Amino acid sequence: MGKAIEELAHFVARTPWEAIPGAVQTHAKLVLLDTLGVILAGSVQPEVAGARARLTATGGRGATVYAPGWPATDPRTAALLNGLAGRSIELCEGHRYVSCQGAVQVLPTALASGEWLDRSGRETLAALIFGYEVAARLGAGLTARRIAHQNGQAPLLGAVAAGARLRGLAGDQTSLALRIGSVLVLTPGYTNAVAGATALNVAGGMSGFAGTLAPELALAGVAAQADAIEESFGQLVGDGFRPEAVTEELGQRWEIARNYFRLRACCNPIYAALDALEDILTELRPHPASIERIDVATYRFAANMREPNPVNYFAAKYSLPHAAAALVLRGNAGYHAFTEEVVRDPAIGAFRRRVTVREDPDLSASVPRLKPARVTVTLTDGRQVTRLRESARGDYRDPYRESEVRSKFRELAGVVLSAAGVAKVERLVDGLDELPRLGDLVEALREDHGP
Repeated sequence: MGKAIEELAHFVARTPWEAIPGAVQTHAKLVLLDTLGVILAGSVQPEVAGARARLTATGGRGATVYAPGWPATDPRTAALLNGLAGRSIELCEGHRYVSCQGAVQVLPTALASGEWLDRSGRETLAALIFGYEVAARLGAGLTARRIAHQNGQAPLLGAVAAGARLRGLAGDQTSLALRIGSVLVLTPGYTNAVAGATALNVAGGMSGFAGTLAPELALAGVAAQADAIEESFGQLVGDGFRPEAVTEELGQRWEIARNYFRLRACCNPIYAALDALEDILTELRPHPASIERIDVATYRFAANMREPNPVNYFAAKYSLPHAAAALVLRGNAGYHAFTEEVVRDPAIGAFRRRVTVREDPDLSASVPRLKPARVTVTLTDGRQVTRLRESARGDYRDPYRESEVRSKFRELAGVVLSAAGVAKVERLVDGLDELPRLGDLVEALREDHGP
């Protein structure tokens, strides 16, 4: 087995909480809070509620589904359903340098295992931090295939690491669990997104399922080949694997601290265009009827998100014309701008046809250092205003304020919780490292009767 994988596995198993810098511990609580809000709001999506009803009907116990009614089920099903919910509304955080939405695929395992195993808040938070390490570091080593989405790939092994940490596995057992997990890695494509295929979110949910399953298989004595991860990422689901990326500055550089947050409920590659459009709207304050057209030039990947007639709410999240129309007509591109009602709004539909999107090869050439977009708004009186954004707000150059992330949590958690419940959960997460039992957080959720 590869030296890098072994070193990473032992790092996950052996590193004490006290070795994590205080600033990283504090930031991880904000990541957890943000992701918890996303899971709660995502739980009310129709297909998520439908899956929950079917998968919890057969019983089970040990862990809670973070959704109205707080149903109990087995840890694997709870982790799957919470992961599915978190992925469904496209508001989860991500990593600045690696294609990795780590928290939303790792946290469901940490929550389910932490509750089932009666772990403390600190132990659960540590599982999130170490799981994120594995997700981002293996993601950095993976050469992904062209249309591969990261759901269920490197972050799935991050979830396995979180489960192994909470299960108390030793280093060699954690290595085995990770190698077993590599057999469970999935192959979702970005094409699901523009097609409105919400199956893409199931792949994210399956990270939670695998995270709770693989450690049990390791304890049961299931065997895995020594180079399972290298083969899987290098030849099967990926086109190459660089083990040296896995241990670079291990223990000095903490990956969860290199994340970004999202405030818009759409795919991150179109954020730069929306920022540029928002700059123009703030300057001009035009009446929507005075906008003749909006022309967007951006890099190749983002330019694919040009569909003017998305088939459903999920496809709309990958439609720059829809996000731009919502920004102009509704004033934001947040959670409430991507409902089925908004997608079917005739005014939104008509405005989407005023938005054109194309690739600019010069902008494509600056990727991945920058992820730029240039937006031109043409008014009916002939005036034109153009703005260029080299990268989206929210990354390390221009991060969102903590107060903005907390406001987002309160809005999303308020879809399911009362105002008092939102405030109580926020306080508990802020003090999670001092919480004797993760179950105390779960009980606070169960006590709330909703908005």
